[in-house]
Amino acid sequence: MIAKNSIKFLTILAIVFSSFTAYAGGGDSSDKGGQVNTPEKINAYIKHHLADSHDFALYSYTNDAGERKHVGFPLPVIVWTSKGLKTFMSSAFHHNDDGTVIVDKGDVKLVKIHSKIYELNEGASTVSFDETHHATNAHKVLDFSITKSVFGMLLAGLLIFLGFSALARGYKKGAIPTGVGRVLEPLVLYVRDEIARPNIGEKKYKKFMPYLLTVFFFIWILNLMGLTPLGFNVTGQIAVTICLALFTLVIYLSNGSKDFWAHTLWMPGVPVILRPILAIIELVGFIVIKPFSLLVRLFANITAGHFVVMSLIALMITLKNQFGAVGSTGISLVLALFISVIEILVAFLQAFIFTMLSSLFIGMAVEEHEHH
Repeated sequence: MIAKNSIKFLTILAIVFSSFTAYAGGGDSSDKGGQVNTPEKINAYIKHHLADSHDFALYSYTNDAGERKHVGFPLPVIVWTSKGLKTFMSSAFHHNDDGTVIVDKGDVKLVKIHSKIYELNEGASTVSFDETHHATNAHKVLDFSITKSVFGMLLAGLLIFLGFSALARGYKKGAIPTGVGRVLEPLVLYVRDEIARPNIGEKKYKKFMPYLLTVFFFIWILNLMGLTPLGFNVTGQIAVTICLALFTLVIYLSNGSKDFWAHTLWMPGVPVILRPILAIIELVGFIVIKPFSLLVRLFANITAGHFVVMSLIALMITLKNQFGAVGSTGISLVLALFISVIEILVAFLQAFIFTMLSSLFIGMAVEEHEHH
């Protein structure tokens, strides 16, 4: 037990110090100066960390020759241009995000500006900017690239597949699973007994268990991945939370019972003149307000958590003159470690809340009322 606890403690310390190292040496990929050591560079770094990226950069450094080097690997860029589909690796942009590197794909020229890929207008060879640094001779393309967030979702999906495959194999051997399955089984039973059954009902909960389990473990694993020095911020992307909320919306609307639609569109027991007004209010609630509450809650909490952790780590830089290098590092370490522990709880809590609310909305839609 002592050995296991020691390993856990050392692992946590390694993660924390890796985060500090990544922060001090990483910086914005567009930063030419190396270290992140000013408030402006700190804000740019946090903004860059929260945004999606076309490549997977672990950290950056400046070598003895003054050249900026990035450690990581490129990801596939897949865009639909005016000349059709174009594919290449993100390394073609050389980590530049300011439109200075032009990727020539024969009949079309592509540039990357502020993490967005643009196509230059016919005949243009360089990017022209206005006073607000917006491109005036380029237009956006349809981007289907495997970005860092997409890579994170694929990795989370792979981990879910491997984990539940191990759980299934464990049940084939006996009633009590072993290995990874022993860790997953209590969580599966928790989702079933504490979320699905109470909110959906004993008769119909099994139909929706695959979705509820998938969305719970998908969000939970992505949230935990976001706490590692790898820099994932998948559930902090508004597009991801919108898609998850839309899945829940489609499921509870497509499975709504006759009683659900009758009470929504023509509510019994109220004056006829009020029924159209109540129908509009109910539809707005089910189609707009409920999905919006799902997507905003997950997006805002995860984004705020990342922002707070990164800001606390930055205290070692901003308070360096007041407390010295050792003092500012100690304060930053204690505060960041404290918030990181809370974020571990938040990672589970947000997965639980999203799954619980989804099951609640589904239960409201599939409920059948007794008629006397």
